[in-house]
Amino acid sequence: MSNQESNTVPQSAILKPGGRYRWTICALLFFATTINYIDRQVLGILAPTLQHEIGWNEIEYGYIVTAFQAAYAIGLLIVGRLMDVLGTKIGYSVAMVIWSIAAMAHALARTVFGFGTARFALGFGEAGNFPAAIKTIAEWFPKKERALATGIFNAGSNVGAIVAPLAVPWLTITYGWQEAFIVTGAIGFIWLIFWFWLYEIPQKQKKLSQEEFNYIHSDPPEQMEKIPWTKLMTYRETWAFAIAKFLTDPIWWFYLYWVPKFLNKTYGLTLDKIGPPLVVIYLLADVGSVGGGWLSSAFIKRGWSVNKGRKTAMLICAIAVVPIVFASQAASVWTAVALIGLATAAHQGWSANLFTTTSDMFPRRAIGSVVGFGGMAGSIGGMLIATAAGFILELTGSYVLLFIIAGSAYLIALAILQFMVPKLSEVKL
Repeated sequence: MSNQESNTVPQSAILKPGGRYRWTICALLFFATTINYIDRQVLGILAPTLQHEIGWNEIEYGYIVTAFQAAYAIGLLIVGRLMDVLGTKIGYSVAMVIWSIAAMAHALARTVFGFGTARFALGFGEAGNFPAAIKTIAEWFPKKERALATGIFNAGSNVGAIVAPLAVPWLTITYGWQEAFIVTGAIGFIWLIFWFWLYEIPQKQKKLSQEEFNYIHSDPPEQMEKIPWTKLMTYRETWAFAIAKFLTDPIWWFYLYWVPKFLNKTYGLTLDKIGPPLVVIYLLADVGSVGGGWLSSAFIKRGWSVNKGRKTAMLICAIAVVPIVFASQAASVWTAVALIGLATAAHQGWSANLFTTTSDMFPRRAIGSVVGFGGMAGSIGGMLIATAAGFILELTGSYVLLFIIAGSAYLIALAILQFMVPKLSEVKL
């Protein structure tokens, strides 16, 4: 039997992983996610500088962020489905091209409308990253490794958020803010070279050993016909995932776009000093991303059910976010950084496990669509938090309410998830 001949693997043939090429694929997803977050983080880092140069207020900045979220929501609704139709190789490539060009186009903006337009295009392109990556994980990993693999590629979001505050201030101070957008946006085209060189689905990948192919397909075989949207929308599992994303994704967007402004306003950190605190915050987030995925996988390998292992890890993460309610009153910048860093780490651990629940509950042929729908819900929530944050800060000048919202969202989301899906198990489509 060759990789191209069959997806069905006799249980007697499943002995051990037999190779590590699937981790090469995971590395490609990691770097794509890193680029994704570098490109979206540039605006947040430059916000105080651009706010002074362009002249926008908090409400207008909120609208610019909302433009990204609106396009991201629209894109996820469309792109998630397209990933199921086009496949991951072509779908991921198209998304990368669109968002890289849009990122570079920020250099041409000179008005609030111009930045809003560039952000809208960026949001639409970047919407392809997570549906494509989650679908790729489902194609390349057995269920017992998916949470860890998801945590690893999702850590790229934190690495991107670390690289950006190191590179963007230097590029801006040395060359100008326009060049910062151009250089970071161009990185995506380098990734495309490696993607086309190294990636194929397992059935077509000649570099993949038969033994590793068997291991990847060691879960029971699945039907591959497409599932209509109307059918997916009838399952409470689809809505439970979407509601959890709606409640918790906006918190990450808030960190991404407003933490640099919070540190600038509260502690006077300027562009040349903002890098180290942001690096610490997202290093902690990186630990949380991998650690959260590892934690649930470790519970499951110890004999826990998928339901218990996944939800226990999510509960730990939800509790760890709560102390951020004190961040706005922190006496020193590093106390605030520690509280925000703990919360970002917990968010990423939560996110790795929440994403993985889609492959716990749905067959591979539906994952791209479900993740896309959930991501759309998260982006709608992001639109609301972006506009609300702009008005709250313009009217009150205080971050207290925003940090209280951030600290409570995850426990509420987990309670709703548990109510709607008491037991994680694959639905019968």
